[in-house]
Amino acid sequence: MNTVEATRERARAVLTARQDEVLDLSHALHADPELAYEEHRAARRIADLLERAGFDVTRGAYGLPTALDARVGGGDLVIGICAEYDALPGIGHACGHNVNGAASVAAALALAPLADELGITVRLLGTPAEESGGGKVDMLRAGAFDDVAAAMMVHAAPSDSVGMSSLAISSWKVAYTGRAAHAAAMPERGINAADAMMIAQVAIAAHRQQMRPGAVVSGVVTGGGEAANVIPARTAAEYDCRAVTSAELAELQARVRACFEAGALATGAELLLETVGNDYADLRQDFDIGRRYLAAARDLGRRVQDCDPTLRGGSTDMGNVSHVVPTIHPMIGYDCGDAIMHNPEFTRHGVSAGADRAVLDGGLAMAWTAIDLARDPLHRQGLLTRLASRASGAAGA
Repeated sequence: MNTVEATRERARAVLTARQDEVLDLSHALHADPELAYEEHRAARRIADLLERAGFDVTRGAYGLPTALDARVGGGDLVIGICAEYDALPGIGHACGHNVNGAASVAAALALAPLADELGITVRLLGTPAEESGGGKVDMLRAGAFDDVAAAMMVHAAPSDSVGMSSLAISSWKVAYTGRAAHAAAMPERGINAADAMMIAQVAIAAHRQQMRPGAVVSGVVTGGGEAANVIPARTAAEYDCRAVTSAELAELQARVRACFEAGALATGAELLLETVGNDYADLRQDFDIGRRYLAAARDLGRRVQDCDPTLRGGSTDMGNVSHVVPTIHPMIGYDCGDAIMHNPEFTRHGVSAGADRAVLDGGLAMAWTAIDLARDPLHRQGLLTRLASRASGAAGA
């Protein structure tokens, strides 16, 4: 057995010894879902577990009460493992973040006793608010990734894949304020906020023919009047804009904003357009690290699809990290019947035997990927050179 294989098996043994703790964590997160920036119990559970395992844990890291930074080892090659743990309103962990977070903890635990031998620093970064807000963007700006040479996580899904990209996204809250009036007795005295919203929606629909391929605009009206005989004084909506790249997103935002402004101009209503959270960049996965993860996952007996990087699915704040740090974000799958993500049925499968296996396999595949990076002199030096270049560029700026 060669050195890498022997180290892999030691990592497997460490995780096997701690698998009950890891799976208990996954089930506890699943049973106690918390929304973006409110994941206090989830962050505490993860911090407590890692402290017991010997990590130096900073709670409330980088100015975010539900973020954490747990470290072990003192090597120059810093591996950042991102743990997500926020849920969706009303449907809990319908995106499988209990699996995501627990798998990242599993990877960190498996690597911890090997960190000094490998010459690495293992950093488990607890990243809140992926579903809404973008905690990783906040943490990136605050310097959480400044010394990270490679970043990784796995994401729950119905099947395994590696290499897929994602769409850049921005989210808005939209409101029109008009003037209420009797719809029959004195309609001329009113300013119809519902008409403003309708005009904006028609303008957006008309613009779809001119949108770049891959662009998506989706929205829902959350308030639009209360009585048929009263001209609505206020309407509200929530809208997402997505595009293939951040540059194309900025272009789309400008056109959609103009559509909302058209509603205000046509009716005389006042428009309030508020950005929700951070804009997410498109995901750019690192090919070399992804290839190593793919091999590790297949060595564990998993059937993993190697995706064309032009294939895009959803959006993630890991995209912003990937524009700065060499990053992977593979999908780790388990049988969930016909259920799809962001659906209550997907939530139900999040503590199945298959989901538990995904937690352990995803964690071990990431650990093996980190071992491979640390043991390969050329790739290791390449990552450190890129890190030094980033630091030099930041200093020059």
